[in-house]
Amino acid sequence: MASTATDTRTTNFPATGTWVIDKSHSSLDFVAKHLMVTKVRGSFGEFSGTIVIGDTPEESSAEAVINAASLTTGDEKRDGHLHSPDFLDVENHPELTFKTTSIESHGDGDGTVTGDLTIKGITRPVTLKATFEGLAQDPWGGERAAFSAVTEINREDWGMTWNQALEAGGVLVSKKVKLEIDVQAVRQ
Repeated sequence: MASTATDTRTTNFPATGTWVIDKSHSSLDFVAKHLMVTKVRGSFGEFSGTIVIGDTPEESSAEAVINAASLTTGDEKRDGHLHSPDFLDVENHPELTFKTTSIESHGDGDGTVTGDLTIKGITRPVTLKATFEGLAQDPWGGERAAFSAVTEINREDWGMTWNQALEAGGVLVSKKVKLEIDVQAVRQ
């Protein structure tokens, strides 16, 4: 009697192989506090990356390269300061990179993605709460997968220590920065 292998993946999990991030349908955003009370939002407009889906989520990986100068918050003066040596130092460090070191599935499409984030030449581990959002066929016959992820980092861990004390207490810019990622990837 022949035995048959069973695929333990759900039908809603991406097929094994390489998936390329579709920048025009993806976003890489951040949120920081200003004056301790309001949120300032920004995004990186230029980035690329690949996701390699393995036989299990734990055998999968991802890499991304982000153009540091593509950061924008909608305010030219603030953007100039964020591009300066006080923050990203885009002249000397034109790219930010991320490469996974492990992926852990928690079931139902949720998991944690741990990897090395490099900013200003400094590499630190980060862990993101990630969700597989689903699969879709595009009108041109392509297969697409969507993922989202969030984490919070301390910008000072990457040498971005500039700040200004406020008269009433506190600081001008929060040390904590929330990263929000939404990715649509196309199967190659």
